[in-house]
Amino acid sequence: MPERILVIRFRQIGDAVLATSVCSTLRRTFPGARIDMVLNSGIAPLFEGHPDIDRVIRFAPSDNKPLGAYLCKVRQVMREGRYDMIVDMRSTIRTLLFSLMSLRTPWRLGRKKGYTRPLLNAVTENGAPELDMTMVERDLLLLRPLERYFTMDYCKDFTLSITEEECRRFRQKMADGGIDADRKVMLVGVSAKLPWKRWRKDYIVETLRRVLEHRPDLQMIFNYAPGEEEAEARDVFRLLGEPDNVKIDIEARSIREMAAMAACCDFYFGNEGGARHIVQAVGVPSFAIFSPSGEMQTWLPKTSTPASGISYMQTLPPDETEGKSYGELMDSVTPDDVWHQLRDMIDKFI
Repeated sequence: MPERILVIRFRQIGDAVLATSVCSTLRRTFPGARIDMVLNSGIAPLFEGHPDIDRVIRFAPSDNKPLGAYLCKVRQVMREGRYDMIVDMRSTIRTLLFSLMSLRTPWRLGRKKGYTRPLLNAVTENGAPELDMTMVERDLLLLRPLERYFTMDYCKDFTLSITEEECRRFRQKMADGGIDADRKVMLVGVSAKLPWKRWRKDYIVETLRRVLEHRPDLQMIFNYAPGEEEAEARDVFRLLGEPDNVKIDIEARSIREMAAMAACCDFYFGNEGGARHIVQAVGVPSFAIFSPSGEMQTWLPKTSTPASGISYMQTLPPDETEGKSYGELMDSVTPDDVWHQLRDMIDKFI
């Protein structure tokens, strides 16, 4: 029975949030084990206090480059941890160095690639897209080899843990920004980090206008990152006519505060991305526009929290997608396509 487990997940917000399902499965199956998780330092605070992660191991940019610094940090982690099990969720040449420095670890799990077999002793085929597996299901495949030795208790929920004090502080911030605590609040992701993941601005404006007409009692908070996203969010706010029940200046100053903001809202609508994964992880219903680079069947795992969305695959016949750019595929999703589904979710959950 493993007593010390290391989960390695170097990725961005969305991938890492979904990976908590692996940690929760390991906790259920091995309740007495210590579970550590390796993450990039920029997103690591988001996972502090998670009940299924005992220690978050941060790799800062200075730890990742140059290679010598990375090797020193990996060696330090493995010497201090003395792990019985390694779950290498990416299984890249760089992440394999954790296993290389701990070849006596009994269980070294990862993905089947041409170069992984010499260092990993339990590899799994990555779930093929045509199997319609969600990313959570693909992640959990990594634990399948353990079924030979243990009765696995799988968990498909991905979660984050935000304290009541953190929520209290952000509710006060919302109140200071003009939010009425007695009325429902929708968090809106009006932009996205990558241009090809952004729904058309005029489509966002038209859809939000319909929401406000349908539910004039509803309050909105625009969520955005500084820079280009903020500029686009403020443009959408202006085009909406700067209504009093839409707040543009209630900002989350850190990734952890963003999670607290999500936990204090009642619903999320907007572009798919890491923010929406955070929303679902803290138990808030959501509806998102999915880009062609992030297919719904992969990035919309079903959990106990209601979540839905739409992509070009629901609006275009397969024979009409050939040769179209990402932008053209995104534009095929119109406000009419979105509104009927979004209205039903608003009526049901807000």
